[in-house]
Parts: sequence; structure tokens; C-alpha cells
Amino acid sequence: MNMLRNPILFKTLRFKLIFSFVIIVIPVIAFMIYNNLYAIQVVRSQVAQSNKNLISLYMGQIDRNLEEIDKYLFGIASLETGLLVLETARERNPDAYSFERIQLYNKLKRDLPNYKTIDMFFVYSPANKDLIIVAENQTDYGVQLGIQSNIVDLLQSEGNPELSYEEWFVRRIGSEYNLMRVIQYGGVYIGAWGNVQDLMVPLNLLRLGDKGKAFLATDRFEPMTNRLFIQEHRIDLSFTGPDYELTGSDEKFMIVSEWSARGKFGLFAAIPDSTILANLPFLRWIVWFISIGAIILLPLGLFALRKHILTPVNRIVMAMRRAEDGNLDVRINYRPSAFEFAVMTDTFNRMLSQIQELKVNVMEEQLNLQKAELKHLQLQINPHFFLNSLNIIYNLAQVKDYKLIQEMAHSLVGYFRFMFRSNLSFVALRDEIEHTVNYLRIQEMRFPGMLTFDVSVPDELSFENVPPLVIQTFVENTIRHAVSMDKPIHIGIAVTKDGDGHLRICVRDTGRGFPQEVLTALRKQNERLVHEGEHIGIWNVQRRLRLLYKDQAQVRLSNAEIEGAVVEVRIPSVREAG
Repeated sequence: MNMLRNPILFKTLRFKLIFSFVIIVIPVIAFMIYNNLYAIQVVRSQVAQSNKNLISLYMGQIDRNLEEIDKYLFGIASLETGLLVLETARERNPDAYSFERIQLYNKLKRDLPNYKTIDMFFVYSPANKDLIIVAENQTDYGVQLGIQSNIVDLLQSEGNPELSYEEWFVRRIGSEYNLMRVIQYGGVYIGAWGNVQDLMVPLNLLRLGDKGKAFLATDRFEPMTNRLFIQEHRIDLSFTGPDYELTGSDEKFMIVSEWSARGKFGLFAAIPDSTILANLPFLRWIVWFISIGAIILLPLGLFALRKHILTPVNRIVMAMRRAEDGNLDVRINYRPSAFEFAVMTDTFNRMLSQIQELKVNVMEEQLNLQKAELKHLQLQINPHFFLNSLNIIYNLAQVKDYKLIQEMAHSLVGYFRFMFRSNLSFVALRDEIEHTVNYLRIQEMRFPGMLTFDVSVPDELSFENVPPLVIQTFVENTIRHAVSMDKPIHIGIAVTKDGDGHLRICVRDTGRGFPQEVLTALRKQNERLVHEGEHIGIWNVQRRLRLLYKDQAQVRLSNAEIEGAVVEVRIPSVREAG
């Protein structure tokens, strides 16, 4: 009887349904378990990558700020001749030493507010054991004294490896961590100092969950901020994984990091693992119900699949394609659906909003960099003929030609008065011409009988605005490469106005003209000439005009048919206000 029942049992509908259900459900359950583990890994990887990209953007912003400070320090080292005076003993010339010290202090004090990342600039003269510190007004005096002592101890310690660093490094005073940059110029040290807490201000905008934190750490994985948080949760920062690391004692945190390209420190983000996986339990139940519903009510399951999954996914994909085409204003309208798609919709909309904000921030940063580059180029054009001018005065004094001495001094005063305000973007044409004439008169005394010039500027153009040092730069280039004691040279300057509202500035000379290879390189604006030290002034003018006017300015370089070089500058006409 039992033998008969067993074959019949295998053929019953009940057995087939149960067997079919088991055959379907067991792989589904196995797949769901695997899928759950895989989903956890995917979510962690995506969250890690998303936060990695985010802190990379913030670290890039910090590095750009530090790079701007580096450029400023190197600009001070290359342009401030007063550093040469600070190298020598104060006793040799106390008045000159005090004058240059005050000039340098005032310059650093004036420029410090432009760099919010740091708290102070400093200059140290080992020969005089003299430290110049320019600090923010809100810096506590006691803190400033501690920093001053720390800087002096560092700069007086011979063989300290930190002095050979070509990047920013970390200095600790008590419980405070600070970033320091030191550049040695001859026998003088110049540098910058800033508290790392100032770098944390933009990082407070990072959204890392209720318990998540962002913090900075040294290259030895020593936390510089949020140290109590790291100690409390026993977070290990010294991981070597490429993406992320899970660490912590009672609660696990995902750690992602990005190291600075400008210094010996890094930016870390700690995201609670519980926050990352908060939505996964709901996902498991939803998958279970969808699987059972598909088995019991396949048509309804297919309808639900289309309504709750395919349609939301298609909506997200369409929005992603529109965003890929550059339409960052696209947003997904929320419609009641699965919780996960609501989260994805909200995350997608927030992501596009953040991308728009980042795009605006990047554009603003590019404008700031453009302005900083323009100021740097203007500062780079200061002439280096001061010693020659003093030598002329000395020779005139020997022959007691007091009238020429007075004229020379008057021209120098006018010349340097203009140079002290040459950080302006525009000056009146009359001021630029007056400055150029002062320069030519000085050179006329330097090359007596070998240099003549004439200037032709209509009175109605005197109040036109032009970039400073444009005309004088081309004149200086002519004198440097054309004027000698072999043949008299004549320089002609003419300014006219076109019918289409553009100023045309023409500088001619009767010298040898441009060599063909130099003329070709200048027309192509070959930056190699700058590094080789040839015609740097012309390259700077081309660069400045491109920053100020974009494609509306033109510089035409050529050789005259008979002899000499011809430079023509064409810029938009802008009349001085008032």
C-alpha cells in the first residue's frame, strides 16, 4: 500500500506545486541573500566614491588657496629688493635697514587680508636675528608670542629637515596645529602661518550624517581636528586601501581620505556605517513581497513591476540623460512609489543642485584666479634700472651739473610715483604718456646724444583709460634691444582713435628691428621666451590685454620697410569717468 502511495504522491498537484515553489523560492532566497550582501558592498562603494569625490573637491579648493599663497611668497622673493638689505647686518646702514623693514611690513600688512586661509606672514633675517610678523588683528597677543617663539626656534635650528621642505608642513603649539610654509631667499626666510581650524570652515558644509565628521590629519595619521571624536570611537586612520576602510570600536565608520598636493596633510571623512545601510532592511522586505507577489499574482506583479520600478527607473534615466546633455536645471518630480526610489529621486535632485552650486563656485574661483594673475603680471613688469639711474646722478654730481641732477631727480620721482600705483587695472592715457616721457627722459640722460623721441597724442584722448605700463613696456623693450652707443635712435609714439571706437597706439623706432625668429615667436605668443628672459615685457602685455579685453584687443608686431621695429596696439576706447 505504501509502495502505491509513493508514486502517486510524486504525481499529485500538491507535490508539484510545493516542489515548484521550493525550486523557485530556494534560488530566489539564495539570490536575495547574495544580492543583499552585494547591495551592501555596492552601497558602501558608491557612498565611498561619492564622498571621495566631494572631499577631493574641497581638498582641491584648499590646495588652490595654498598655491596662491605660494605664488605670492615667491613673488615677494623675486620682486622685493628690500630683502637684499635685510640680508646684511643692520649696523652697516641702520636707516636703509629700518626703511626696507617698514616698507616690507606695510606691504605684507596690506596684502594679508587677501588670503583668508592663513593668519600671518613673517620674514626672518638670521644675520640680525630679526623677525617681522604681520598677523590678523583678531589674533590673540599671547598666541602670537607663542607662534613667534616657535618660528624663531625653527629658523635658528641648523639642519632642521623642515627648512628644506618645498611644501606646506605642520607645526604644533600645545594642542593647536598650524600650517607653515618657509621659503629661503638668499640669507632671508619668508613664509606664512595659519591655524588648521581656518581650513575647517568650508568643511562644515559637508553632509556626513548625524554622527559623521570631517577632519584634517598629518602625514603621520595624527588628527589635527576632532581629536576627541576619533579617540572616543577608536578610529584608525592608517589604512592603505584604495577606496575606503571600516574602522571603529563600538560603532563602525567608513573612512575616506584625500591627501594634499601642496603639503604634508590630508582631509578625512568619517561616515557612520549605520547611516549608510539605514535603508537596506526596508529593501529586503520589499524584495520579499515582490517575489511572493510575483509567484502568487503574476499579472499584478508585472503591473506593479512596471508601475513601481520600470517607470521610476525610466524617469531617473531620462533625467540623467538630460543632465548629461548639460541641462542641470532638470529635476525629477516626486511621485508616490517605492521608498528607495523616493530616496534616489531626492538624492538625484540634491546632487544636481550641488553640482550647480559647485559650478558657480568654480566659475567664481576662476574669476578670482584671473584677477590674481593680472595683478601678478602687473607686479612683474617693474623695471630694474634704478641702479643705472643712481649711477647717472652720481656722474652728474661729479661734474656739478645741478640742473640735470634736478631734472633727473624730478623724472625719477614721477616715474616711481606712477609705479607705486601700477597695480591699478586702468589709468588715464595722459598719466601713462607722462610716465613714459619720464622714462624716456631718464634714458636720454643715460645715452646722451644717442636717443631722441617724439610723442603725438590728441588732447581729446587724454582722458581715455588704458592698462598701465603698456606704452612704457614697448619703449623699454626698444631701448633694451635697439639703443647703443654706435648709432643714434629715434623713438616715435602716436595715439589715434579709429572710427569704430578703438584706440590705436603705435610705437616706432629706427633701430635694427625684430629678428625674424623672435618676431615669429612673439606673434605666436610663445611662453618659452619668458623662461629664457627675452622680450618678457612684450609677452606680459599680450597676456594682460588678453585677460582684460579677451578677443577685443590686438597687438601687431612688425619691422618697418626701411629700418626699425613697429608695434601697434588696438584696444577698445573707454573714457575716464567724471
